[in-house]
Amino acid sequence: MTSERPGDPGRHRVRERLETIRDRSEKSSSWRSITQYVSRLVNREGYVPVKARLAREDIVFLASARDDVTAFCEMTLRIIDLHRPQDSGGITSDVANPLRRCRACMWRWPCPTFRAVRDMVDRPPGA
Repeated sequence: MTSERPGDPGRHRVRERLETIRDRSEKSSSWRSITQYVSRLVNREGYVPVKARLAREDIVFLASARDDVTAFCEMTLRIIDLHRPQDSGGITSDVANPLRRCRACMWRWPCPTFRAVRDMVDRPPGA
């Protein structure tokens, strides 16, 4: 992680929130391995009567997981809105594929920020 500038409290707050969510999720247990088993237990009312032993970290994580995922989605959508391609305005020999740059950071498209988001979104579940 990079160190933050002392005069940027908004950036520090965002980093703190992301690190808290990451730490909380790393401490909780994955439910992925039991989902196949649990899905077979759905009763007529559409519910699964689950009797599971949960650690305190699991409960804390599950209590705010929905809000955290929503916040991550909103943040990612805003990043995508900021980092989008635009025509660089230069002369190109390939008219069908003009040179493009990111409108936020001016790196050649796709910019490193967009690639990082794209790589995480395209990552297979559980990888």
